[in-house]
Amino acid sequence: MPIDAASALAAAPRTDEIAWQPGDVQLYHLALGAGRPATDPAELRYVLEPRLRVLPSFATVAGAGAPGVTRTLSLPGVDTDLARVLHAGQRLALHRPVPPRGTARTTTRVTAAYDKGTAALLVTRTDAADTDGPLWTEEAEVYVRGEGGWGGERGPSARTAPPTGGPDAVVDRPTREDQALLYRLTGDLNPLHADPEFAARAGFDRPLLHGLCTYGITLKAVVDTLLDGDPTRVRGYGARFTGVVYPGETVRVRMWRAGGEAVRVTGEVVERGVPVLTGTVTGTATRSAARSG
Repeated sequence: MPIDAASALAAAPRTDEIAWQPGDVQLYHLALGAGRPATDPAELRYVLEPRLRVLPSFATVAGAGAPGVTRTLSLPGVDTDLARVLHAGQRLALHRPVPPRGTARTTTRVTAAYDKGTAALLVTRTDAADTDGPLWTEEAEVYVRGEGGWGGERGPSARTAPPTGGPDAVVDRPTREDQALLYRLTGDLNPLHADPEFAARAGFDRPLLHGLCTYGITLKAVVDTLLDGDPTRVRGYGARFTGVVYPGETVRVRMWRAGGEAVRVTGEVVERGVPVLTGTVTGTATRSAARSG
């Protein structure tokens, strides 16, 4: 069996050293669509060195190493065709704000392997820490078509009740036709997002936008719209990917204040009316509390 769940779960954690510079942060932000309009002060804080702020979702590409999906496929016990793989979900917990320059050690391991019958769902956890302590923890959910059926635990349902009532804010984020080609420069070289022939083999009409690009676009919309443009107010962000975005389409982000320190979000492709993301941004502390943390 290509996926050996027992071996994957029993394998020793993989440890890597990563480093990033302000230019890596700027490239990531540009790949999400930041910097438009180029003279807007609200956009310049994402791309100009003296005032550079870091979206927490940068943690998913920090060090320009393999992202959660392809990182999972390199772990012991996992051997499958990349064309069968989809990114099902992503969770991120921030222990401290991500600095614009840094080095860290990451530790990655498979924490769960679920048998969905016709597919496998793997959960991979990566912890990052520097000399001052923990920085972030991220979890990637990787859906592998055709790899289930070994009689394992099915796992919890990922479905959550949709937000009720009208949203507190709605914004549209157009994507560029070359957005996936730009985003892949942050480290995710999966050909599904660039090669039409590979995309066709995976069952899609054309290359897709990276799920983590949609993830970052959505978080930026929340920060810009409800959090006063202050990314340090974000303490966590979890999302489930429910559909695909093709480069050039527009993502409509709806936001609901969920009480306490949380914002519920959904993403939808305007042109096709297809839901593509549902999630929650948590720990939206007050401005003064976030900056003192």
